[in-house]
Amino acid sequence: MRSRFATRSARLALAAVAALALGGAATATATADTAAGGDRTTQSCATGDLTFRVTVKTQAAGYYLITAKAKPGIVCHLEGVFPSASFGSSPHTAVSPAEHSVSDDVVLGGSAVAYAGISPKSTNNDNGILFDRLHLSVAGDETNAVTLRLPDTAKVDRPIATNWHADAADAVPFVN
Repeated sequence: MRSRFATRSARLALAAVAALALGGAATATATADTAAGGDRTTQSCATGDLTFRVTVKTQAAGYYLITAKAKPGIVCHLEGVFPSASFGSSPHTAVSPAEHSVSDDVVLGGSAVAYAGISPKSTNNDNGILFDRLHLSVAGDETNAVTLRLPDTAKVDRPIATNWHADAADAVPFVN
C-alpha cells in the first residue's frame, strides 16, 4: 500500500501556491480536476514534456543524479514515484525502487526541477555488465522513453532508483 505524507488538501494548496508562483501562464493551467475526483491542479508530466540531465555523484558509493525540468511553456507535476529506467534491454538492468513509499508530487514549470537518484549497482560484489546509456521515462509513459548518454561507463548489477523529489538531497539512493 502506498502512503502519502501530506493530506490531499495540503497537496492541493501546495500545488496551487507553486502554480501561482510560476506566473500567469501557470494560473491558466492550474485548474482543479474535480470532475474526475482528483486532487491535481496541473496535468501529469509526460516524458516528452521534460528535458533531462545526468550528473555523476560520489556520495553513497556513487550514483547518477537525474534532473528533470519542464520544457518552456509547460507546467506539469511528476508523481512521487521512481522513474522507469533501464540500462539495457535485459530485465536485470531495469531499476527497482530504492524507497518504500510514495513521495510528494513535484510541480514543474519555469525554473522548478525534480531530482531522482539512480545507483547502477546495489550489490556488494564484482559482478555487473558495463553500459554507457540509460533509457528513461516517466512512470506510465514507457513507450516514449528517452536514451541518455551517461557521463561515464556504469557497471550495472541490480540498479535502484529513488522517487522524484524537489530537493536533490532527498534523491540519494543509499544501498543497504
